[in-house]
Amino acid sequence: MSGFADISLLQLLLVAGVALFAAVLGGLAGYGTGALMPLVLVPLIGAGPVVPIIAISSIFTNLSRFVAYLRYADRRRALIVIAAAAVTTALGAYGYTRLTNAGAAVVIGAMLISSVPLRRLLKRHDVRIGDTGLGLGAVGYGVVVGGTSGSGVILLSLLMAVGLEGAAVIATDAVISLATSVIKISVFGLAGVVNAQVLAFALLIGVVALPGAFLARAFVERMPVHIHTAILDVAVIAGGLVMISSGLRQLS
Repeated sequence: MSGFADISLLQLLLVAGVALFAAVLGGLAGYGTGALMPLVLVPLIGAGPVVPIIAISSIFTNLSRFVAYLRYADRRRALIVIAAAAVTTALGAYGYTRLTNAGAAVVIGAMLISSVPLRRLLKRHDVRIGDTGLGLGAVGYGVVVGGTSGSGVILLSLLMAVGLEGAAVIATDAVISLATSVIKISVFGLAGVVNAQVLAFALLIGVVALPGAFLARAFVERMPVHIHTAILDVAVIAGGLVMISSGLRQLS
């Protein structure tokens, strides 16, 4: 694992730039930060601290969305997901703390790669579920969100499958993501994986990402969302392959 102390100012600027870019993409496509940030963080600091860093930084991005869209949130559906996913989110986070750096790289890379075909598959089949299906799906989602990065597409797909659209999806996703982030941070804190350096990186990413949603409005008129999504898919798959390859080399 690369040491935090070895990070240069140029590398910090790179992290900040990617955080802003990911936040803008998130404002356009509905997800992005959790998928893109590992691509720049893992080579700099290793895979181990990545999920804790993104969990803490997501408090900033989700809090801003929560405040902006609160009146659109479907609170009943949000409570269903939070209640169903709470325990499995904690279990997933705990499982992540038991991984080696190489194991974490493989897990994150596999999740990033699988998120692309999963999103396309769910969108193509226009899956519809009720509250029971939402709760059952949330149980599995908890395991994934607790121990990986880039799993936001699963939650978005679940919310759209119960009939939520537009601002209601963004708002409800923000409420749920805030809750799961708090659970993950609590587990990571108890496990001792949240230190001053992790907090510093998380604060940098979170603060830089705050204006991303507003900048997204300026870009949305200049480039179709599907092009942004396609760019994100290519970057996520390529980065996931690099991470898996790196992790397997460390394991061998």
